[in-house]
Amino acid sequence: MKTDRQLRQDVMDELAWDPSINDTDIGVEVKDGVVTLEGHLSSYAEKYAAERAAQRVAGVKGVAVEIDVRLPGTSERSDADIVRASELALEWNVLVPKDKVKVLVEDGWVTLSGELERDYQRVAAGNAIRNLMGVIGVSNQISVKPAVLPSDVKVKIEAALQRRAHIETQRLTVLVNGDQVTLTGPVRSWSERYAALQAAAAASGVTRVVDKMVIA
Repeated sequence: MKTDRQLRQDVMDELAWDPSINDTDIGVEVKDGVVTLEGHLSSYAEKYAAERAAQRVAGVKGVAVEIDVRLPGTSERSDADIVRASELALEWNVLVPKDKVKVLVEDGWVTLSGELERDYQRVAAGNAIRNLMGVIGVSNQISVKPAVLPSDVKVKIEAALQRRAHIETQRLTVLVNGDQVTLTGPVRSWSERYAALQAAAAASGVTRVVDKMVIA
């Protein structure tokens, strides 16, 4: 096991090795395996790179980043400029679905929000913003909500139909298209029809139910 002194030297060497980091502006302290980075850097991208460099060192238990981003005059941008640049960066990134991510900028700090289906899309959105000029920090608050598989929805609806009304599910057809479910086929009564509609509407991921059932 490495001592704190050894870890400190390894972290300093890793910072010096990374060409994207000006290590002369970073102080390193280590206590019980936890690394604290201090200092002032000229961009958020460099701050992020320093954090990642420390995390790469074997034996590091945690990293506390107390680095301030102080933009040089030539890198300063208004919040409105950063918003426009962020929206363009997201639009041009093929990994980020269009119009799914919202951007808020306050004093150079960018907050991303919205809902995506995959975590790699969330990560891609954060990466697209991190290297923009004028950004001093990024809060990635995008939530990830996996798309519901049609097969899963169909199975759950059919099980609910059997539980609630003992409906002969083989007589009904459950079609799932995204968040829309269409029910077709015969039912024996209005109560069964209503039970089928309720069961479909209660399924996770369903926002609309189309009723094409007939009483027979």
